Amino acid sequence: MAFIQEIEQDGLRLRELTIEGGKRPVTAALWQNPDSEPDAPLICFGHGASGDRFQSPIPWLVKRLVGGHGFSALSLDGPVHGRRQVGPGGRDAFWPEWEREGTVEDMTRDWVTALDFVQSQPDVGSGPVGYWGLSMGTIYGAPFVAADDRMKVAVLGLMGITGPDHYRPLILDAAENIDIPVLFLMQLEDELFTRDEYLALFDALATDNKRLHANSGLHPAVPMEELQASLEFLVTGITMGHTARDAAFSVAS
Repeated sequence: MAFIQEIEQDGLRLRELTIEGGKRPVTAALWQNPDSEPDAPLICFGHGASGDRFQSPIPWLVKRLVGGHGFSALSLDGPVHGRRQVGPGGRDAFWPEWEREGTVEDMTRDWVTALDFVQSQPDVGSGPVGYWGLSMGTIYGAPFVAADDRMKVAVLGLMGITGPDHYRPLILDAAENIDIPVLFLMQLEDELFTRDEYLALFDALATDNKRLHANSGLHPAVPMEELQASLEFLVTGITMGHTARDAAFSVAS
């Protein structure tokens, strides 16, 4: 396991890392605020099928959470994305991967391995953890959130109960085991997932602290106001120690 590069970006410390020793290498990026104390809250980011660990809007969210609130942030490459790219990358590589049995279990293992590693670093520590991931970030992120009891809050969405035969029971089981606050984002004219598929996943979430934000537009057309809502939800849910609906807060712009 090794950090392979460190740079300063927008006043933040950005470290690239490769984690060896498991079933496959895990490639990731870790952002920290130089002024933050160890055990600061950490947000895990899962990207979509067309991107990598730096896919928009992850850098926008990181700048505000890490720079404005002193959090840390961890973003992993998907199983065939970024520095783990296979073939042409993007959705062309993702669809066959999603069809493969074991892909969810492998990615959940990757997330747990990466989170264990970064939290073992003295300058990161074991503070509270949240998750943000839409589309493929929910396909792989919801099972991770369900499996890891370090999670305190999550933003999920752009996804429903659908997909390959082996996947649908996995995402349903994950939803039924998520009992933390969840903000769920939905696009009403999504060309990839139907409204019924979306609502089936939202309804299956076990938590009694969940809210659904639905907006007009195709799959990628999430409004900027929902990114701001994500920030507020994560900050409140992870720092206040109670449900995200109860607290007053402000988020840096």
